[in-house]
Amino acid sequence: MTAAPEQYSPPPHLPKTLKTLRESGWKSRPVKDEVRFNFLRLLQDRAELFPGIVGYDDTVIPEINIAVLAGHDMLFLGEKGQAKSQLMRLIVNFLDEYLPYLEDPSIPLHDDPYCPITSAGRRLVATRDEADVPIAWWPRAQRYAERLAPGTKFADIIGEIDPAKLAGGTSMSTEEALHFGLIPRLHRGIFAMNELPELDELVQVGMFNILEERDVQIRGYPVKFDIDVMLLFSANPATYNRSGKVIPQLKDRIGAVIHTHYPADRDLGIRVSDQAAAIDLGGEWPVVVPYFMKAILEEITIAARKSKFIDQQSGVSARFSIANYKTLVASARQRGVRLNERPAVPRISDMGHLYASSLGKLELDMMGSHQMSERQVLDSVIAEAIKTVFGEYVEKHGLDGIAKVFSEGVKIEVGDMLPSAAYAQVVENVPAIWEKAFEVNASKDPAVRASCIEFVLAGLYASERISRIQKHGRTTYDVSSFR
Repeated sequence: MTAAPEQYSPPPHLPKTLKTLRESGWKSRPVKDEVRFNFLRLLQDRAELFPGIVGYDDTVIPEINIAVLAGHDMLFLGEKGQAKSQLMRLIVNFLDEYLPYLEDPSIPLHDDPYCPITSAGRRLVATRDEADVPIAWWPRAQRYAERLAPGTKFADIIGEIDPAKLAGGTSMSTEEALHFGLIPRLHRGIFAMNELPELDELVQVGMFNILEERDVQIRGYPVKFDIDVMLLFSANPATYNRSGKVIPQLKDRIGAVIHTHYPADRDLGIRVSDQAAAIDLGGEWPVVVPYFMKAILEEITIAARKSKFIDQQSGVSARFSIANYKTLVASARQRGVRLNERPAVPRISDMGHLYASSLGKLELDMMGSHQMSERQVLDSVIAEAIKTVFGEYVEKHGLDGIAKVFSEGVKIEVGDMLPSAAYAQVVENVPAIWEKAFEVNASKDPAVRASCIEFVLAGLYASERISRIQKHGRTTYDVSSFR
């Protein structure tokens, strides 16, 4: 699918005719040579090659670099939410800022002024003086298009016979009778096909012809075009490796397979979520997110990727973490506005809103879930994540002093709309350990203290050391059973 093209105005000094283009010294080159040249220049300048990509410096990016230098068409193979599409789109940065082409309404493609591949382009160059051959400039961003495979037809990306042109007397066997699809129109550009295994077999054959011969064949008419295009693909391993989903000839012609992956550790996953979410935590209603809350959110994703109740072939996307992070911050900010608390600090009770941002992103394993509902599966994953992170904090900081304070009470009620001051009434004498047990100082700010209290209570519950009752959006922890 292609976004609406942005409007660009090429610099006025660029040549406007074929004559002035030749005089400028501009040289024509294949798109892969262009990509390689610009890549090497950026590499030499120590520029950031793939801005915004986190966690792939030692794994994925080196493989892409080699593939670019080798002039390969590439397949990005990985589960959903592993930045496959983002990586493909960033390769556009290795194209020239502007590319000249023959400007004439009769030419259906962005023809190379020096070696046009269309009959209309060749006629224009052959019948006019070079000073009268108009040149326009194609901006970098418009030289890339992508398409999602499901539902894609041969005519969409290769082309079709145009009935209107046949009715006008054009011969079916001529180039002029064709309506070109996306790939021919991306001549001298980059085309990406997402979810390759879902592409119809007939369309795969058309893609194979372009990879093998760089030509177009429509309805049995071999319309020979020396199409110059860089082809990129993405796929999920579960479907790509399934026999019959991708024709062997097409697989064989793809130059390089780039394997993507999820973040190698939790801290890296948190960096990815922070960057991708791009939330402004300041403003009139600021939000402070303790690191342990970010750790729990990312641990939920990690636990989901290991859960036997969730279909691991489908994967758990990074968008799962990002959406949950946005939900958590939004819930805290809503509380801040309603209760006039600045800053607002996310709590465990805010996670009660994660159902909305989580359930549509998880696919249950029908064999492993044993009739568990999506909510039950998510609840178990969240509980496991809280237990894991809480255990790390107990081991690192020692929270027995805090837990002892809670054990002296009977019941503690928490909730996402409960004022932070209410928590201070629960624990009047905060032990000194609170000042160093967390990344944030729980002894100073009531909203931070409320978040820390809920974390400890949820951790004790997840560790099966206290009981919990949930009702009407409020949670009551019974700490009298703490030992």
